[in-house]
Amino acid sequence: MQNTEPAIDQDVAGQPSAAHRRGRRLAALRVNSLGICVMLIAQMILGVWVSLYVRVPATGQGHGLATALGRALTSQPATLAAHAALGTLLLMAGLSVLARAIRGRNKLAIGASVTGLAAITGAAASGASFVSDSRAGASMAMAVLTGVALLCYLAIMFAVRPRPAATSEIHHG
Repeated sequence: MQNTEPAIDQDVAGQPSAAHRRGRRLAALRVNSLGICVMLIAQMILGVWVSLYVRVPATGQGHGLATALGRALTSQPATLAAHAALGTLLLMAGLSVLARAIRGRNKLAIGASVTGLAAITGAAASGASFVSDSRAGASMAMAVLTGVALLCYLAIMFAVRPRPAATSEIHHG
């Protein structure tokens, strides 16, 4: 005899159930959060390297923030360019995590990802300011805001858990 009941994680039409789709979205959100945490740690390491060992070229000083970012991305030293490029990728990754949090309808994840993205944006603005005028305060702001962003995305990883799918079978012992 053939079983005509849909699988536990499917609806009557054979499509994935809403709970299953939400669980997959939350699992993907956690993976994205892990990825952005790794990126933030790499960014922090590059930032320390730039702060300690790299002399910011004078050509980027005294200009606007967009000009400073453009010059950091296209000039020597390569470590500064890598730091600026990774910062730009972090902005895109932050938008991706926010979109996943919204799709997953998780209020904590939405709040944490908005805060994390704001921190990344602030760190990017501080970085461009640092390239523009080499103030130590801008470097410190980058480090602090990177740490805030890291805490936000770690919070998503630890607080957002996909719920196990409910089983339709009851086991009797």
